[in-house]
Amino acid sequence: MENRGSQAAPFFCSLDENVEEVKRELGNSSDLVTRKIRMKAVDEVEVCILYTEGLVDKVLISSFMESLMLHAGKRDILSHETEAGPLSLIKGFLLTIGGVEEVYDFDALFNAMLTGDTVILVDGFSQGFIVNTKQWEDRGVQETSVQTVVRGSREAFSETLRTNTALVRRRINNRNLWLETKSIGKMTQTKVAIMYVKGVADEAVVAEVRQRLDRISIDGILESGNIEELIQDETFTPFPTIYNTERPDSVAAGLLEGRVAIIVDGTPVVLLAPAVFVQFFQSPEDYYQRADFGILRILRLISFFIALLAPSIYVAITTFHQEMLQTNLIISIAAQREGVPFPAAVEALLMEFTFEILREAGIRMPRAVGPAISIVGALVLGEAAVQAGLVSPATVIVVSITAITSFVFPSFSMSIPIRLLRFGLIALAASFGFIGIFIGMIVLCLHLCSLRSFGVPYMSPLAPIDLSDQKDTLLRFPIWMMHTRPHFLRQKNIVRDQNNKPKPDENGA
Repeated sequence: MENRGSQAAPFFCSLDENVEEVKRELGNSSDLVTRKIRMKAVDEVEVCILYTEGLVDKVLISSFMESLMLHAGKRDILSHETEAGPLSLIKGFLLTIGGVEEVYDFDALFNAMLTGDTVILVDGFSQGFIVNTKQWEDRGVQETSVQTVVRGSREAFSETLRTNTALVRRRINNRNLWLETKSIGKMTQTKVAIMYVKGVADEAVVAEVRQRLDRISIDGILESGNIEELIQDETFTPFPTIYNTERPDSVAAGLLEGRVAIIVDGTPVVLLAPAVFVQFFQSPEDYYQRADFGILRILRLISFFIALLAPSIYVAITTFHQEMLQTNLIISIAAQREGVPFPAAVEALLMEFTFEILREAGIRMPRAVGPAISIVGALVLGEAAVQAGLVSPATVIVVSITAITSFVFPSFSMSIPIRLLRFGLIALAASFGFIGIFIGMIVLCLHLCSLRSFGVPYMSPLAPIDLSDQKDTLLRFPIWMMHTRPHFLRQKNIVRDQNNKPKPDENGA
């Protein structure tokens, strides 16, 4: 809250001048509501109530307006008024709701009004009050539409900051769950909350998150993706280095492991940092089913390599390495390709590009027709292309398998780099065969091992290898065996069991 010593423009002593200044700065906006009333008990002192319509709780405003207009005539308040001024009377006796703060300048006034608070100005004083009356329409807590599960919570975050923080607090009922709120964006003044478990999260990571958020200097923040792009470690990489989710249970699990959550007002997507590569292949359902259900992570990793390499391997074999296939199979493929005017690489690129167009069209189309357009388009175009002799049936099969496996990942953000890298690997395979694929994969591995997420190696705990953290990497061990938190997050409190004392670090701390 600003004070008298700030550089912001202070209030005038005249109530009319203050109200006119507010109207002028807001351009006489039609959603600005000003209501002047007189307090009978305090020498007919005039006060003005200002708020933005649509952002406030009108019932709450009516309640304290009634208190200002009617209850000020009681004798006990009159006797108190002889000892204290009108400001103390209003704050101590008449404003019967919580969240009352003092305000001295116009910058703080506009910031409060435009975020749903109500401002009370008193004639003859260059000071006012901010009353917490935030309330606006939202869609409430609904079922998640992206990261779906068969067993587990159906709740998803909404666009309201306080609703999202409450969903996390319902799952972690502990006083060590700390919350800090900042305003980012010179024009939007978007509320951004940092949430972490004190004593579990690494203080260095928490300080780094604060520092990166404080360095942001931009006009507006409209979605958590803006924050993600501004604070990520590496800009020129296709891989996400910050995990995003719309599930409160995933955020709660990440906080208990020692991660930091970044919640942005106005978006249902919450960020978790630090993030590692294997985290994007883990589903919340892995922890709600039996431990043997976690073997599906290996299936997801296999799908990752199929989605990444299947088209390029097909191009390499049909172009350079036909001897790797059985004679009958290579003859069958060659017979299918008879009459096709394009080489295998052009076929694969053409079909992949067509499928990306269909996928994008299915997302942008209205929900009622989007799935139908994408399915019918894929069937009709694929069949028509084969019948016309533009592509071979084998190419359609390979591209279809690639498309299906690209939807297996629990996190959609991991499918984006695969879609981009697939085209580069096809080009390498068409130019150099398997040698080009090997070179591309070596460069990709080197790039992944060079990435960091808030100081944590991106390929942890696989590179560098940590055997103690393999209980929740490729497989999910039974919960009773996972009594320690991931070591690569560098927490002080490694042991999950609160009855055990944290293990000392290397320095004996």
